[in-house]
Amino acid sequence: MPEMENRTQSGEKAILIVSFGTSYEDTRKKTIEAIEKRAGETYPGWKVYRAWTSGMIIRKLKKRDGLQIDTVSEAMARMKADGVRRVVVQPTHVINGIENEQMIQDALAFREDFDAVAIGTPLLTDDEDSVAVIEAIAEETLPLPRDTAAVFIGHGTTHYANAVYAALDYRMKDMGYENFFLGTVEAYPSLSTLKKKLQEGGYRRLLLSPFMIVAGDHARHDMASQEESSWKCQLEMEGYETTCQMKGLGEYKKIQGLLMAHIAEAMKAMDKQ
Repeated sequence: MPEMENRTQSGEKAILIVSFGTSYEDTRKKTIEAIEKRAGETYPGWKVYRAWTSGMIIRKLKKRDGLQIDTVSEAMARMKADGVRRVVVQPTHVINGIENEQMIQDALAFREDFDAVAIGTPLLTDDEDSVAVIEAIAEETLPLPRDTAAVFIGHGTTHYANAVYAALDYRMKDMGYENFFLGTVEAYPSLSTLKKKLQEGGYRRLLLSPFMIVAGDHARHDMASQEESSWKCQLEMEGYETTCQMKGLGEYKKIQGLLMAHIAEAMKAMDKQ
């Protein structure tokens, strides 16, 4: 998919896809750009714009690659200038944490500049989302040998929304996926928590996968690198054989479909405004 031009010609309706962002071009094309393309194909009467919430990554890409990515505020201003009147803002964020709350504030600051602005929900918002996400990752992961566990690695946050990760780990097992484990890099459940559970399960081999939209910096360094602090190395020191699957959630067709369903819900909410 070519780089998003962030322009409309004469359309009045637009979808703003908001992502955290990544500095890795390969995973960007497979995840963020794939989601944007899917939105354009699913809703052909709507123009698709892009915004990222990580100022650090935006600045890095501009300096390194000469690539200009809008912030949420810049994208809202751009849509206004382009004559857009109705906007659906859809995040690709996994949970409704700090980044998502800031995105909502930034977008709604422009509410008076449009006829209608609707905000879509993050990937994991309600109970149906949890079931759909677990089924999606199961489809991408199974079958596994009996001595193998799948370890999914999320980002984690100090925000109270972090409780979603522990709840989802519990839900995986409640749905029969006893060999699925979900941890986070920066919060709970931590690697030390998962080590205890993996030991109890008697597994010998582990499949490590990022539980993030992109397989970016955290996946490459915190999960799969040869650094002693990486999950891969720490688990190998515990005696496990590890394999890393470098595939962000944004690559999964069912995950993309779930985000498209969230856009549809936002459009319905917009009709009621």
